[in-house]
Amino acid sequence: MHSKTEYEKMIAGELYDASDKQLFAMRVHARAAVQEYNQTVYDRDQRSLLLAGLFQKTGKNIDVQTPFYCDYGVHIEVGDNFFANFNCVFLDCNYIKMGNNVFLGPAVQIYTAFHPVDASQRIKGTELALPVIIGDNVWIGGSVVICAGVTVGNNTTIGAGSVVVKDIPENVLAAGNPCRVIRNL
Repeated sequence: MHSKTEYEKMIAGELYDASDKQLFAMRVHARAAVQEYNQTVYDRDQRSLLLAGLFQKTGKNIDVQTPFYCDYGVHIEVGDNFFANFNCVFLDCNYIKMGNNVFLGPAVQIYTAFHPVDASQRIKGTELALPVIIGDNVWIGGSVVICAGVTVGNNTTIGAGSVVVKDIPENVLAAGNPCRVIRNL
């Protein structure tokens, strides 16, 4: 029986050691790719090629404004007609999957990674990661934080400055800290 690698633990949502050599090398590779991307002058074709090499999946007509930051890149999927405004951060220690026609305001942060709440476990240096799923036709306002394990349903709008800590259903306007449904759309 083979024991799981730290990468396998990370993707499985189990405690893992982020200082693992394989994970460190993957992050270094992503940092170099992101730095190259962030240095591009606005050339849509060049940017599309760079993102296609960094992300796991890219749809047609994607636009990610710089600066942009991510941990690994290879766990990020975006559909067609994707837009991310300036200064977005994707901590993709697990999968971040976004559908078609997803628009992110400036400074949107998507976190799949988190640390144990128990201090004795946390100080050991391990962390956890759970996927984030964002459906089709979603608009996420500026400075929204989406936490690990959250799903945002299709046709939903998340108001600026919200902190999304639990699933948000489809066809709603949701906002606040913590984010909650304001009304159906």
